Amino acid sequence: MTDREFFTFREYMKKDEGPLTASMEDYLEMIYRLSETSGFTRIQDLAAALNVQPPSATKMVQKLADINLVNYKKYGIILLNDAGQKKGRALLDRHRTIEEFLLLLGLEEGVLEETEKIEHTIGPQTLMCIAGFVSFFKSRQDFIDAYHMYRKPEQEPP
Repeated sequence: MTDREFFTFREYMKKDEGPLTASMEDYLEMIYRLSETSGFTRIQDLAAALNVQPPSATKMVQKLADINLVNYKKYGIILLNDAGQKKGRALLDRHRTIEEFLLLLGLEEGVLEETEKIEHTIGPQTLMCIAGFVSFFKSRQDFIDAYHMYRKPEQEPP
């Protein structure tokens, strides 16, 4: 395959399929977020944070436990193991990088939704380039200001 061979979106996504689905990533990222201060979370808190029913959260947490990313016992707490901690941190970093990028671009509405859409489809090399871009721009407020002056506020998306 060369860079000039086109495929459908579904075919590109098949090539990137890993052990985690987009939903699994969302759950793992949220478990990491909720566990940052206390070191653990509970099904009720996870379900509320993701706007799902507790049985759905339980089912997904059990799947994450089956692939050795979390430790969970029924009616207990959810603990990330070392692998889950590492992956959760990476997922949150990816989320924050994309979110910062969209904010730098001037997106004002729907940032969370757009971030969620992008984060599950972006490749590691593209993410690394965006992270570098964000870091560079954040170190150059004059560039950010010039970009926002260039970009007309009344500019409508195509």
